[in-house]
This record gives sequence, structure tokens and C-alpha cells, in this order.
Amino acid sequence: MINKRVVVCKRFLLALIILFCAVCQTVGQSRPFPQHVHYFAGTIRPNHVSQQQLDKTVAAFYTRWKERYVNTGCDKGQNYIWFERPGNKQCVSEGQGYGMMIVALMAGYDPSAKATFDGLYRYYKAHPSKRNKYLMAWAQDSHCKNIDGSTATDGDMDIAYSLLLANVQWGSKGQINYLQEARNMLAAIIQQEINPKTYTILLSNAIEYDSGDYFDTRTSDFMPAHFKTFKKATGDVRWDKVTNNTYALFKNIQNTYSPEAGLVPDFIGHLNKKPVPAKPHFLESVYDGAYNYNACRVPWRVGTDAILYGDKRALVMADNINAWIRQTTNGNPDNISAGYTLAGNDIKGRYFEAMSFIAPFGVSAMVDAKNQVWLNKMWDYINKFDLDDFDYYDNSIKMIDILILSGNYWAAN
Repeated sequence: MINKRVVVCKRFLLALIILFCAVCQTVGQSRPFPQHVHYFAGTIRPNHVSQQQLDKTVAAFYTRWKERYVNTGCDKGQNYIWFERPGNKQCVSEGQGYGMMIVALMAGYDPSAKATFDGLYRYYKAHPSKRNKYLMAWAQDSHCKNIDGSTATDGDMDIAYSLLLANVQWGSKGQINYLQEARNMLAAIIQQEINPKTYTILLSNAIEYDSGDYFDTRTSDFMPAHFKTFKKATGDVRWDKVTNNTYALFKNIQNTYSPEAGLVPDFIGHLNKKPVPAKPHFLESVYDGAYNYNACRVPWRVGTDAILYGDKRALVMADNINAWIRQTTNGNPDNISAGYTLAGNDIKGRYFEAMSFIAPFGVSAMVDAKNQVWLNKMWDYINKFDLDDFDYYDNSIKMIDILILSGNYWAAN
């Protein structure tokens, strides 16, 4: 005869186990969104709306962003960030890095964040570069095939950083050892994407010592807040050299070519001699030596170093840019153009909204309380636009930047 008390106890224990598992799946992250991070002393965030409203705005945009850009369709269990531009590219490593950071930061709000992140990770692992299996081939076509086997350094750096975020968020004792994977990537980045002579950033791992562009760099690949975390994760002091040398390079370019605006160009050449802005059509467009679609990310990258770590070089650089952009727009975000000469003049014909230019100026404005009114205007302006108004690049940069602006971006250490 079955003891009814035993049956009841077993059912009760089973119910507790199910409940425990359900709770684990919903609170299995250590830093769930929203985080309300205390940034470096003296920095600000929008203060004309409540923190709850800031969080709601970020969450609502994330829901739309994820729905559009996190896609499946390659091998089972893989996710990729849709490139959403004309042509044959389905995904680029730059976007994969953006997406992996975003999803890791939104865990807690998004109950499926870990599963989504792991799918994005598996896609990255399925598309290695030719020269190193830990780095990602920079682009794939609509058939999920690599377009070529070289890398884009910025994509690799953001993917490595996202793995460090994942290690903090979920730990590395599950199926994926996020911390070890990040360290593997960072060793490969130092070896193949950092110039060992100048300790500046190479464009990709296709650049070798005898390449014509061995002493050239893309300014938007400079991510000093990432580098501080990379050093802590690996103990590799070479990341300090990259940070110090690139800040010195930027100061040189600003003082020489942009003393009024404090801008840097998309590309800088001749780093081993006398650094100069790239000539037109160096790599991408006639504006390769101007503040264009690459350099527009610099206020976000440098501003992040200021608000997370208070690096004085970042504070000075951001302050110079803030003074110029507020003056040239007369304090009206609607006057921000999609591109500038290093002298601070609008690029002719670029009088349209581009979130990739607008949102990073919001991040740089956070470094000083004197920008409070301007920052409040920037928050409203950035968020008055719908996701349908822009493409993957603009929307992904906006997504990361409003996480920062709302106080929900944290260092992965």
C-alpha cells in the first residue's frame, strides 16, 4: 500500500524543484536590466524625466530592435544581426559585436537573453577568419558564407567585450566558457590586429608588416574603456600602450588639423612618421579624411571612457567636442549634420538626420554638468524618432547609446 504522506511529500518536492528551476531561468543573471549604474563622479544623465521613464524608453526600443535585427536562418541554434543594407551582405562582424553587447546588457528584461546571446556566439564561431579561428570573418552573404576571410578589428573587439559581459552576467561554468573564449579572442587581437611597432590599431588581420596600410588606422576602432577591461581580464599591459599611444595620436591630429572642433577623421595614415588624415578614397569614400561615418562613433567610445573611468584625456577630448557641437548647432540637436570637415564645417549636402552622428554626441555630453540642458534636449531628440526611420547601423548605435545615457551600461569586470 502506497503511503499517501510520501506521495504528497514527493509532489511537494517536485513542485519546489519546478519553481526553483523557473526562478533560476528568470533571475539567472547577476546584473539584470535596469542597473542604474553610478558613473564616474561629476558625470550626468538626462534629468528632466524619471529614471523609470528612461528605463521604459530603452526597453521599448530594445523590443523593436531585437524583433527586427536578431535573425535566424543559417545553421540550427545560430543567430545573426541582420545588416539591412542593399547588396549581398547578410551580416557583418561589427553588427554581431553590437548585438552581442546589447543582448548581454538587456538580460533580466529579456528572459531569453542568454539563449539569444549563445546563438549569436555560435554564429560568430561558425564564421572564423582565415588566419585565426578566434577572430570573425568580417562579412557573410545571403547564403551564410564568408565573403572573404579577413576581419574587421572593431567587430572583434566588441565581440570580445560582449563575452566578458556574458561572463559577468551568467558566469562561465555552463556550456560556453565565456571568459576563456574572450581571452582567446584577445590574444588573437593583440597578435594580429594591433601594430607591435606603434601599438596602434590595425584595420584588420589581413594587414601585415609589408602591407601598404600597416601604419594606418581607423579612428572608430579606438575603444579605451574596452581596453581597460581587456587589460584586467588578461593582465596584458600592452593594452595600456594601445590606449596611451592612440590618445596621443588623437591629440596630435586634433591640435594640428582640428583645433577649433576637436574632431578626428575616419582614417589616419603614416603613423610611423608624421600622422595625417587619410586622403580621399583611401578605403571607403571621398570623405575618408573627414569626420564621417566611422569617426562619428568616437564621441561615444571616448565618452564611455570618461563616464566609466574618468580618464582625463577622455574628459578633455569630449569637452572640446561638446563645446564645438553646442556652438555650431546653436544648442539645437536638429542642426546636427551627417558629417563634418575637420575644420568643423558641414559636409555639403549632409543636412539630414543620421542617428550614428547624433546619439554619440549625447554620450560625450554626459561628462560635465554644464551640458545638462543640452543633454536633456539630446535625449528627447534621439528618442523622438522611430526605429523605421533608420537602418541597422543607426539603430544599433542608438540602442547602445541610450543604454549608456539611461545609466544602464556597465564595465565588464
